Amino acid sequence: MSKTCCPPPKQNGHYDLAVIGAGSAGFSAAITAADQGAQIALIGHGTIGGTCVNVGCVPSKTLIRAAEAIHQANTAPRFAGVAGNARLTDWAALRAQKDELVASLRQAKYIDLLPAYNGIAYLEGKARLGNGGVMVDGKHIDTPKVIIATGSHEYVPPISGIEDVPYLTSTSAFELESLPESMIVIGGGYIGCELAQMFARAGVRVTILFRSRLLPEAEPEISAALAGYFEEEGITVRQIGGYENIRTNDRGIALSVTIDGSTETLEARQVLLSAGRKANTVGLGLEEAGVALLPNGGIKVDDRMRTTKAGVYAAGDVTGDDQFVYMAAYGAKIAAENALNGDARRYDAAAMPSVVFTDPQVASVGLTEENAREQGLAVRTSVLPLEYVPRALVARDTRGLIKLVAERESGRLLGAHILAPEGADSIQTAALAIKHGMTARDLAETIFPYLTTVEGLKLAALSFEQDVTKLSCCAG
Repeated sequence: MSKTCCPPPKQNGHYDLAVIGAGSAGFSAAITAADQGAQIALIGHGTIGGTCVNVGCVPSKTLIRAAEAIHQANTAPRFAGVAGNARLTDWAALRAQKDELVASLRQAKYIDLLPAYNGIAYLEGKARLGNGGVMVDGKHIDTPKVIIATGSHEYVPPISGIEDVPYLTSTSAFELESLPESMIVIGGGYIGCELAQMFARAGVRVTILFRSRLLPEAEPEISAALAGYFEEEGITVRQIGGYENIRTNDRGIALSVTIDGSTETLEARQVLLSAGRKANTVGLGLEEAGVALLPNGGIKVDDRMRTTKAGVYAAGDVTGDDQFVYMAAYGAKIAAENALNGDARRYDAAAMPSVVFTDPQVASVGLTEENAREQGLAVRTSVLPLEYVPRALVARDTRGLIKLVAERESGRLLGAHILAPEGADSIQTAALAIKHGMTARDLAETIFPYLTTVEGLKLAALSFEQDVTKLSCCAG
C-alpha cells in the first residue's frame, strides 16, 4: 500500500481513537468516527482490506458463481428440447480473473477511500495495547479510546501429523496452480459446504467429512436435504466419529478416521481444512491490559461492544461471534459511536440474516426450532417443500424447502429458514418481518409477487392454517 494514500500521522502522536485492524470492521469504525469529526489512527498490518475482500467473500463467491454456471449448463436438459454442456477448461484463467476482481475492489473500497477522510491517518505496523494507548512497532500512539478489529484466521484442528502435511485452507485453496484430481474437505460448516460443492462442480472428486451433520447450526431438515443434493452431484458425504491421524503417501494424503467405531483410511490428492476460524488476538497485549477472552478465543464484549478494559472496544470476527462481514461493519459502527459518544447504542443480532452460498442456497434469520425451545418458548412450525412453490415448478428445480418458526400463542414469527436456489434474495423479507414483530398471519396476508421464490414465505405462512395444495395460483 502506498505511504501517500492518506493523511500522515499526527506530529504529537495524539488521536481521539485508535482502530487496530484495517479490514471491514476497522474501516467501518474509522469512517464512522471520521464522520463525527474525530481524529483516528487506523492501524493495519499486512494486506489492507482484511479477510472478506482479499481471501473470503469476494474470491469465494465469484468462483462459486463460475462453478454454478457450469452446473446450470449441464442441467439444462431438464427443459424439453434444450441441450447444454459445460466444463472448466482453464483454471488459471479463472483464478487470474478472480485476482483482478479482488485487486480492483481492494483498491476502490479500501485504499482509494482513505484520502477522502482527513481525520484518518493510516499507520502500518504491529499494534499492541500499552502505556495508556497503543504501541505500533514500539512507537507510542496516545489515545483515550481503542477499537480492536483484527479479524480471524483459519483454525487448524489438532489432528496427529497435520503439521507435516501440505494442507489447504480456504485461503490457499484459491491460489492452487492447478486443480487436484481429488480432495478431502474437513468440516461441514458453511465454508466447507461452499468450497466442497464449488470444487466438485469444477471437476474435482470431493469427499466432505463432519462430526455431526452438514451445517450443524441449520435446521436439521435443511442439513439432511442439502446432504442429499450433494450426493446427487457426486460429492461423498460422510459423518465420522473422530480424526486419528493424517500423513502423506505416494498418492497424496491419507487420513485415518473412526466411523461407527472402526478405523478407516481415506485418500485424496489434497486435503482442505475448513473446521472454523479463530480470532486474531496473539501479540496484542490483551492479558496484560486486562482484556478478557471467551472460551472460543474471541474477545469478550458486552452489547455496547465494550471489552473488560475501560476505553477498549472490539468488533468483528475478533469477538468470536457473528462472523459475517456485514455484522463486523455493524458492530464496528456501534463501537465507534459508543467510544466517542458515551455507550448509548446496543448491538442487536435478533434479526440477523445469514446465507450459505451453496446451491440450493441456505438462508436463515431468527431462531431455529431448537433455539426457541431452549429458550423455553412454545412454538409451532411450518415446513413447505419447494415442490409447492410455483417458482420452483416453472424453473423445473424443486430442490429445497422453507421452514417457519412461530410462537404458539401469539403467532409471532421467530425464525425463517430457506433452502432454495434463490433463497439468499428472499431472506430479507423474513428479516424485516421478525424485526418489526410480524406474525405468521401478517406474513400470510401480505401481497407477494407471483412466480418468485419469496412468495414461498407467504405459502409457508399460510400452511400454518391451510392446506396450500388446495389453493389455486395466487390464491390466499
